[in-house]
Amino acid sequence: MSIRIAEHIRDIPRSGIRDFFEIVQTMDDVVSLGIGEPDFATPWHIREAAVYALEKGRTGYTSNLGLPRLRRSISDYVSRNFGIRYEPLSEVLVSVGVSEAIDLALRALLDPGDEVVYHEPCYVSYAPSIAMARGVAKAVRTHAADGFSLRAEALAGAVTPRTRAVMLNFPTNPTGATMEPAELEKIARVCVEKDLVVLSDEIYSELTFDGGKHTSIASFPGMQERTVFLHGLSKAFAMTGWRIGFACAPAELIEAMMKIHQYSILCAPIMGQDAAVEALERGADSVAKMRDEYELRRNFIVSSLNEMGLPCRSPRGSFYVFPEISGTGLSSRDFSMRLLQEKRVAVVPGTAFGPGGEGHVRCSFATALDQIKTAMLRMEEFVRGLK
Repeated sequence: MSIRIAEHIRDIPRSGIRDFFEIVQTMDDVVSLGIGEPDFATPWHIREAAVYALEKGRTGYTSNLGLPRLRRSISDYVSRNFGIRYEPLSEVLVSVGVSEAIDLALRALLDPGDEVVYHEPCYVSYAPSIAMARGVAKAVRTHAADGFSLRAEALAGAVTPRTRAVMLNFPTNPTGATMEPAELEKIARVCVEKDLVVLSDEIYSELTFDGGKHTSIASFPGMQERTVFLHGLSKAFAMTGWRIGFACAPAELIEAMMKIHQYSILCAPIMGQDAAVEALERGADSVAKMRDEYELRRNFIVSSLNEMGLPCRSPRGSFYVFPEISGTGLSSRDFSMRLLQEKRVAVVPGTAFGPGGEGHVRCSFATALDQIKTAMLRMEEFVRGLK
């Protein structure tokens, strides 16, 4: 049967994260700093909105684009928090998580052979998503010395006549990198000059620390009309299992994305959409409380990693740290496997996020502080034993 599998699918590797955690599932007493999922339950008032919807018998299909009420809530939320205004009935599409929205945008934009430039280390799905849309994924390396931020000069140097789009993710999974507005504006100018479409995954934007405020590339002059603003409720609102994401973009592109969504998915579940309305309209206090807790955890885990001799910058966003482990003499995968087998702590090898992740591992602090403390004690013992 393998000869019948489409070549562009056959050559896509399995997720490095999922492969690693297949091993974790076979073991006991593991403290996991691996999966990027909040340990908080979805706030009760959001769950209650879904319960109420079910009690009222709201169990049918919605518009392919999503509930009009939710699209208005999304438009208001994006305007209030990012300074960008989208027409709710024609420029907003509700998707099954941000992952589907990325897939829809790529499939709507790319012809076979079109290039998409993205920064690496990055979330594991970007290059495969580009390949599945018959595009060519082209990585630009980012570096610890720059805080893993993308430099406009590096982006410009990667653009060719075949480049159709740029994918951005700030704050970044796995590094926690953010962008200074001045550098982001330079990137915006490159995109305008080169006539590129930008897919901007801003799923971690609410989780920005140290009093910082997130800036969307879509807010710069000339960018809203060439940007697909991608967001969702999984991370900041602790709603991973609800699978509600959304895309905001010019009406013509939303229409094209809707056609694909219409024939493949139809619509996101109505119960999740009702819950999303409650989250976007009245969830700010819950998000702020969770963000404050994440910041406390970040401070602890960064301090602990540095003290044990694993250099770790303090991320300004997301809920990940990306410590350097090259000083141990182990590769990222060997470090992660030995830590798991010898000390029952699960982290993700940096190479799961591309070759640029070698020499690092990803640790999530979306885990209870007592679990993080246990993990850091075990990790310190492991590192000490290597010396």
